[in-house]
Amino acid sequence: MTHTHANAVLGKWRFRVLLIIVLVSALGYLGFSLWGGWREVVAALLKVGLIGTVAALALSLVNYLLRFVRWQKFLAQMDHHVHWQESLRIYMAGFGLTILPGKVGESIRSVFLKQHGVSYPESLAAFFSDQLSNLISMLLLATIGMWAYPQAKPMVVMLAGLIVFILIFLQQHRWLQRLEGVVQRRLPARLAKLIVSSIEIVLHSQRCFSLPMLLYSIALGMVAWGAEGVAFYYVVHLLGSDMSLQTALFIYAFSMLVGAFSFLPGGLGGTEATMVALLLLNNIDQPQAVAVTVLIRLATLWFAVALGVLALSMPQRKVV
Repeated sequence: MTHTHANAVLGKWRFRVLLIIVLVSALGYLGFSLWGGWREVVAALLKVGLIGTVAALALSLVNYLLRFVRWQKFLAQMDHHVHWQESLRIYMAGFGLTILPGKVGESIRSVFLKQHGVSYPESLAAFFSDQLSNLISMLLLATIGMWAYPQAKPMVVMLAGLIVFILIFLQQHRWLQRLEGVVQRRLPARLAKLIVSSIEIVLHSQRCFSLPMLLYSIALGMVAWGAEGVAFYYVVHLLGSDMSLQTALFIYAFSMLVGAFSFLPGGLGGTEATMVALLLLNNIDQPQAVAVTVLIRLATLWFAVALGVLALSMPQRKVV
């Protein structure tokens, strides 16, 4: 699929789909606010004020930019050096489609990167590496506050075990190549092609998970997601809570993990329900818990979507 054709296809449906999803989500958030007591929710949002809102947006922007730096590093590991301005546009464009089911929207980056000589397996490997690094970083942030909620320990331990298994699996280069050969010989052509393509993505991603690169990507991810966790902590304190930073980081990270594993677009529903429940457990009044959740999701998820839609509407930088 050429870039021109991709743009033509996207141009026909992307804004219509986004508009429908945004309207449905807006109605959902309206109902969410009414459930919390809309007068109290509005009062809480006004209490956060312009400065608090701008601070939360700025910290979210720090998250996006640090993750972009890591994204560039992943592409460089595969010997691709896309001009940073065009690469930033492509990276942010993926956020514009975050609220599509699964992670299909963000993978649209592969279509645009193809025009810069990045093959689909390579760009999807970078995407896979990016998502896995996010997951590990969020898990580590959740672990920081895990001891405050012993009941959450089994889930965090289970996720940690899964990640360790994935990382070990990613290092099995020879085994994966042998599996690729077996699949090509034994399975029907269409199924074999799908599995082989997945194995190729994993093989390419191995370059992003050498020990130095792994430590770098996880550390950068923790700082990036920690910035949004600090935004959450700041908003909670503006509303008069004395919650510790450790607890705030846990609530934010754990809520995001639940949202990610709900497989709903952008974690909608799962993230919000978990965040409100944990805030209520920490003696935050329901209207304030709803207000914090609405504001932080507007400043993180929906801010990213808005920037992504803007990036999608920007012209492509010519390939030199």
